[in-house]
Amino acid sequence: MSQLQDFLQYLDRGDVTEIVFQSGAAATAKKRGKAKPVTAEPMSARHILKLVSDTPLQSLVPSEDGASAPTATLIDGIEYIVTVARSGETLLLRVRRAGRNTELPAAPIGAVAPVRIPIPADAVEQKQAVDSYEPPPMPAKDGPAVAATASIPAPPVEQPKPQVSYRPPAEASPLGEFVRSDVPIKAPAGLRALLVQARDQAASDVHIMSGEPPRLRCAGRLAVAGPTLSDEQACGLVMPLLNERNAKQFEDLGYADFACQLEGVGRLRVNVNKQRSGIKGCFRLVMQEPPTLESLGLPSELRQMLNYHQGLVVVSGPNGAGKTTTLSALVDLFNSERSVHIITVEDPVEVIHPIKKAIVSQREVGIHTKSFHSALKGSLREDPDVIAIGELRDRETVEKALEAAETGHLVFATMSTPSGARTIGRLIDMFPPDDQSQVRSTLAGVLKFVVSQRLVPRKDGNGRVVAVELLTGGMALWTLIRDDKLFQLPSLLQRGRAFGMIRIEDSLNELVSSGVISIETAKAFADDPRVIGHSARQPMSPTQASPVQSNKGTMRNLFEKKGP
Repeated sequence: MSQLQDFLQYLDRGDVTEIVFQSGAAATAKKRGKAKPVTAEPMSARHILKLVSDTPLQSLVPSEDGASAPTATLIDGIEYIVTVARSGETLLLRVRRAGRNTELPAAPIGAVAPVRIPIPADAVEQKQAVDSYEPPPMPAKDGPAVAATASIPAPPVEQPKPQVSYRPPAEASPLGEFVRSDVPIKAPAGLRALLVQARDQAASDVHIMSGEPPRLRCAGRLAVAGPTLSDEQACGLVMPLLNERNAKQFEDLGYADFACQLEGVGRLRVNVNKQRSGIKGCFRLVMQEPPTLESLGLPSELRQMLNYHQGLVVVSGPNGAGKTTTLSALVDLFNSERSVHIITVEDPVEVIHPIKKAIVSQREVGIHTKSFHSALKGSLREDPDVIAIGELRDRETVEKALEAAETGHLVFATMSTPSGARTIGRLIDMFPPDDQSQVRSTLAGVLKFVVSQRLVPRKDGNGRVVAVELLTGGMALWTLIRDDKLFQLPSLLQRGRAFGMIRIEDSLNELVSSGVISIETAKAFADDPRVIGHSARQPMSPTQASPVQSNKGTMRNLFEKKGP
């Protein structure tokens, strides 16, 4: 009854006239003639039966195709007008307060008499009783909410644009509707062989497309990995991976994003979409174990984060630059070194973190939480020490991240920006001009690191290596942020080596001098190519020097371990 009461509270508002529950769709409240979703997930017939179980509404559910007449029913002393319809395996429940006008139809001609459906007490019998109430395929967007039959005219229900996260019902789980994405699933033999080949060749991605041969991305370049696939063959490789949630997202939006664990292959991040020639699948191969800073070749200065208990750390870079991998390495650093509570909010969850010294709670947007913003809001009441955010996408998420960092939490996050200066500027520009002064002040107080990285092809063609620009928090950086003088950041990076700062050009020069990358490649990835080939120990001539360059200081090793 308590769950039903939560929904009936919407009818206490004067502008809500009706609550509609339909299997296969989100529950909606009819407000000013328009249906507004009130649940984040679609409801199944099983959910509706459980909702009315042990309530006066249970006796109104038809045992076969038909509908009950609009019936006045008392619930906790309040009179409601209720109609329940059934067509095949689809259930529809409409509830309104007595005395309010709505568009409920009259009792349909030929409707069967209401029959009470008993709920078996035995758990096995109960499961058998509700198995037949799984939702059927969704009707067309412009079609009726309940399929029309000769005996039941379809009650008109305005369906909102899907705003759900497409989570399927759980199978008899004691936790209710809960989905695990780390349970291995079977894959077609052809797909499994292709993915095993990709791992053997150290590929990062696999592309499968109708009418084209499959391709592997190795060292940033695509290479053909088999014969051309027909539309049927491509569908046979890709579509079996879609569960009910992903299949509905694919049908409604034309694409599906998810992560999965395949038997004999490992963990993958998957995107399946519709395109001109048919279907397209992209598979990102995720590391089997959480990476470490040393294994990725990241600067040893990042270990200084272990000394912080609050603040904001942003990992930035273009798409495909390994931001998520670096974020996983930072989470693993704290998981291995400190006894803390770490909460990650990802879309989707990629690297699985086993419990070491820390407790790691990994939440996936769309399955375990509605959005980054709502997860961050809830996480502040979950006793976290470290919060890792998959991506800062909007102002609300940035606002919550700053609030968490300001109130004593250490926050890690990623942003798709090319440099440290652009990262800080983007964080500030997400807010209205009137709020930016306060945002600059807050950011100056909490920012600890900005790690901007780029993946650069190796000289020997054997993969890629990371080049890093590192901004460290301190009075010099905080003053530039507070005074809105970010244009001076290149000069600060030049003279900030003593504070642990690293220019992207210095990182590239170190890779050139160690023979890992070529000087031509370094110039292609540098912000100022004129600096490449001139370390701090070998100053440029005045004619070669950039106006913002300074030759003060000496260059020391940037990495504890070179290479990826």
